[in-house]
Amino acid sequence: MMKLNLQLFAETVPGKKIIYKFRLLEDAEKEAAWTIAFSEENENDISVDADSTATKDGSVRTPSVPEIEITATALLAKGDDKITKIKNAMLKNKLFEIWEINLEEQAKTAGKYKGTYYQGYCTKWDLSSSAEDIAEAELTFGVNGIGADGECTVTDDEVEEASYVFTDTVKKEPDNKTGN
Repeated sequence: MMKLNLQLFAETVPGKKIIYKFRLLEDAEKEAAWTIAFSEENENDISVDADSTATKDGSVRTPSVPEIEITATALLAKGDDKITKIKNAMLKNKLFEIWEINLEEQAKTAGKYKGTYYQGYCTKWDLSSSAEDIAEAELTFGVNGIGADGECTVTDDEVEEASYVFTDTVKKEPDNKTGN
């Protein structure tokens, strides 16, 4: 029987094709979800505590409540109020809606992509501003529950925007991999 290496047929997903959209839950009837300008890096971290605990009857129970944390790092954009909106909502302990969307996985419905919907609170807001670099915000969201998979609406403009990654104006160094 012939064996195939399935990696030969697999395609990778560029990081810029995983986008995050946010909205305050209380604004669900006022506005659509939005992205953060100049997003540099996002992370979805899921962990489970696997410590075992002996119960009274001698059986062993393993807690399995997942903890999900979503972090978003972005350059601070002049005139963009989203980072400040997140900070103010965090200070007032307001609940966010968060969508993680994979633009490489189109859903069956036109204009929709596969994604996961979460609700959670901003648990960390960090603004760094060194003299040599562009100001950068790092946001952390603690997720309630485990989220729900589904289809997310993404506009054509958002898909196009995701194809761009911030680059600085300085001369680029040669890429050693390609020899350019």
